[in-house]
This record gives sequence, structure tokens and C-alpha cells, in this order.
Amino acid sequence: MTFGKGLRRKPSQPKGRQLDEIALDEVRALLGDAPRRRDLLIEHLHRIQDAYGHLSAAHLRALAEELRLSQAEVYEVASFYHHFDIVREGEQAPAPLTVRVCDSVACSLKGADALAAALETGLDPAKVRVQKVPCIGRCAAAPAVQIGKRAVDKASELSVRAALFEGTTAPEIAGYTALEAYRADGGYQTLDIVRSGALDAATIADKALEAGLRGLGGAGFPTGTKWKIVNDLPGPKYLTINGDEGEPGTFKDRYHLERDPHRLLEGALIAAHAIKAERIYLYMRDEYPAVLEILSREIAALRESGIITTIDIELRRGAGAYICGEESAMIESIEGKRGLPRHRPPFIAQVGLFGRPTLNHNVETLFWIRDIIEKGPEWFASHGRRGHKGFRSFSVSGRVKNPGVKFAPAGITMNELLNEFCGGMEDDHAFKGYLPGGASGGILPASLADEPLDFGTLDKHGCFIGSHAIVVFSDHDDMRDVALNLMRFFEHESCGQCTPCRSGTEKMVTLLEEKSWDENKIADLDAVMRSASICGLGQAAANPVASVLKFFPEEFGK
Repeated sequence: MTFGKGLRRKPSQPKGRQLDEIALDEVRALLGDAPRRRDLLIEHLHRIQDAYGHLSAAHLRALAEELRLSQAEVYEVASFYHHFDIVREGEQAPAPLTVRVCDSVACSLKGADALAAALETGLDPAKVRVQKVPCIGRCAAAPAVQIGKRAVDKASELSVRAALFEGTTAPEIAGYTALEAYRADGGYQTLDIVRSGALDAATIADKALEAGLRGLGGAGFPTGTKWKIVNDLPGPKYLTINGDEGEPGTFKDRYHLERDPHRLLEGALIAAHAIKAERIYLYMRDEYPAVLEILSREIAALRESGIITTIDIELRRGAGAYICGEESAMIESIEGKRGLPRHRPPFIAQVGLFGRPTLNHNVETLFWIRDIIEKGPEWFASHGRRGHKGFRSFSVSGRVKNPGVKFAPAGITMNELLNEFCGGMEDDHAFKGYLPGGASGGILPASLADEPLDFGTLDKHGCFIGSHAIVVFSDHDDMRDVALNLMRFFEHESCGQCTPCRSGTEKMVTLLEEKSWDENKIADLDAVMRSASICGLGQAAANPVASVLKFFPEEFGK
């Protein structure tokens, strides 16, 4: 039989990549007794990446066989996340050790680009791979570098080489409050009260509302209202915890979890019991290896102690994708998929994880639950300034003398935060401007440093407080370069699902790289991205650009 001129059917032969039995045995050994569920795909990819330093085509094929998935499904997920290194047939595997040099805005101010260039020219590429990467959540110690799973703060070429010489790549875990010490200080007594029935979801929700507790991951939605919505929906229900704080300048969740992890875990168990959730999923970013190790230890300790009973906590590891900080993208990732934001409605409170009602919280939000119940909502609310309620954990970095996480009142001004909590500006630096809410929150000039810092207070200036990530700039900094750095971050981290964000961020970078900015083109592109992007990444990506044009005319000779 012929198929067109000169074409004949060849004898039957297998199509596609064939299964390598050795690779299959290796994958089975790595997975051990772990369930072969679709939602665990990313966890299983991590096992292979950790063991071999990359994902070979043969191992991806074997994993697809073991999970009964198509090779296309496995590949599209693995290729979506930055921390998975796919090696195709005939390609060379990456160097066995990766040095990640953060080049986001706080580290860029401190010389990250020069550090990366020096390392790239001075290290053997067959042994060490140097990568410039987005924020790794160590902005207070900029420039920051990650060698394997070990962080090097305030890194220099000499310190990185010394760490490489020592050959230690395991995460450093400093002293933290473990389970025994936490219980000795009254820990989990509040959980016992909730489990006894003395406090129900509605009562706790009312306390959270009275305290003024809001979602501290960036959205600022009233916590008590969210509890009431999910509590009224039929089960089964889930609680998800978003620990994927990838916003440049943000590191407060890492700070809390490296010191007092059980305050989060108790808050999570209280919330899950109150709304009758069946399970807790804690999604933590891969850039925090020390946190992942601490949480693994302490969740295991909770199980062994009997504190975890019917509602278990499942720790899920991100894989290097900022977009998974968006709640619906995070849920997609927990389900073992690419982290693509969902269209809304429906909202995840109604149709969330595995299609069930889902209560989602940021780490810091749950961190305050125990204190609000024990000390009363008025205690938390009373710590605000200028009529605002509550504490905030501000991540402060940049040109200040004392950067770090600052426990400060809601409604504090930037000038107060700078002078009362951060020791003022670095020597020989004059205050010029600041990011009030990380990369997407816009940029404000020093002349607006007396505005209260809280949800809604900066809207009139086209900015927002978001994750309370403050990066301070001085007269040594070019604000056009700052805007370009931030836009390159958004271009890199766009999930690519929608054209306005995917193409818009790329085009905006091109416009900002020009010596003279075309303000009309920038404004048109900004309007399209804001109105047509699916999620907040594309909608807010141009905020820093608009801010520089509005508040820093001197950068353009005006």
C-alpha cells in the first residue's frame, strides 16, 4: 500500500521514547513506598533531581511509567519550574554543584552582578555552575548566595570560594524553639481549648475581626471573614498555607519559621479544626532548605507526640516559581501541575484544592492566631498607630544601617520605621525613595515617607503595602535601573499563560532598556497589562515603572 508518491509504510516499530529498565529500577528505588499519586509528581521530581543533580530523559520516561502519566504531562510540569534541570539525550548534565547568586533589587544594590561575573570567570564550569537567580529571601544580608542548600550572607568572592573549599552544602540550622520548649511555654494549650469545643470557628473568626487581623501575604483580606465563608461551606474541606514568599524584598516568613515554627503550626491546627478541614497542606519555597528541614522535623515530632491526630499536615516543596505565590497557582502546584493561575470566579474558598472548599493563609497570618486567642483581640489591635490595628512584620533591606525583620505597628510611617527601627540610612547615603510592598507595590519618593503604612493607605499614590517588604534607596541609586531590575524579574517569572503578561513584560523590558524612555508606549502597554492579565503578576508588574515616571522626574532631566 502506498501513501503518496514514493512513500511506503515501514514495518511496525515502537513510537516515542522507549522505557529504560535500569532507569525504571532507579526511580522505583528512589520512590520507595511513597504513593504513586498524580498530585505527588513534583515531590517525585525533587527526589530524582536531588539524587542525580538533574532530570534525565530516561528518568522522566520512567517516572511517567511509574505514575501512569503521559510523558508530555511529566515533561511540561518539570520544564515549568526553574529548579528542575532537564537533560535530553545527547546533552551534557550540569555541573554537580550550583552556586545561585541573587540578582534581585536588594542584592543588585550591593554588587551582585559584579560578584556573579567574578565567580563565573574564576570557577571550573565542569565542577561548579554559577547562576544569577531571582530573590532567595535573604535581602537583609545582601548580596546573598546559595551554594547547594547552604546560604552565604553578605557574600564576597572570597567568602564563596571559602565555602566551596569547605565543601559543606547542607543548610545551616541555628537554634530554634522546638516542640518541647514550645510546649513548656504554654504551646498547644490553645489548640486543646479549641478541640474541647470551648471555642468554635465563628467565635475565633469574630476575635480575628475584632483584632484587625488580615491576610499578611499581600492581599489584606480580613481573616475572620475568610474563616466564616469557608466554615459555612460543606466538606470535605482543606487548609492550605502559602509559604512561597518569592516577592523581591520579602523574607519575614523565613525569619519566623527559622526561629518559632510551632507558632505557625499551632495556628494552622487551630484553623483546620475550627473549620473542620480534613487536611493541611503547607507549601514552602525551595529556596528555604533550612525551613524545609525544620518543618519536616517538627511535623514528625507533632505526629510522634500525638498532637497531630485526625488532621495531618502535609509539607509540599516548591520548585522555583514566583507565580506559585498566587493562591490558585499554588493550589495547581500542590496538585502536581504547572503553577498556572486559575480564572475567577469560582474562588478557591468555594472550589479550591482538589475541587473542594479551601481556606488559604499566609504564614504570618496564622503566626498570630495563638496570641490573639490567648491575649485577646484588643491586645493585638492596640499595637497599631494612627487608628490602624495590629503588629506587622516588615522585611526591611537596602540602604539602611540595620536591615532585617522589624516588628512594628500597623500605620507606622516610613520615616518612623527608618529612624526608630533601622538606625537611619547608611553613612554617606541620603534617603531617596522606597518600595513599600516589594517588587509589585510601586516606588515612593522620600517626600512621601510620612504616609501611614497599611492596607489601603497608599492606593491614592498608585502603590500598596502588599507583603510589607520595604527596600530603601538612596541618592547613589538610579531609579531607572531599579525599575528595569524589577521588570526583568517579572519577565522571568511570568508563567506565560496569558499574552498581556507574557509578551507585555518582555516588551516593557525592551522599552526600559532604551536610553530614552517612550512614555506613550510605556503608558499604553501598562494599560493593556493591567486590564487584560489574568492575575496580579501582570496587573501589577508595571507599578514600579509608573512610579518612576511619576515621582522621579529628575531621572529624565525634568
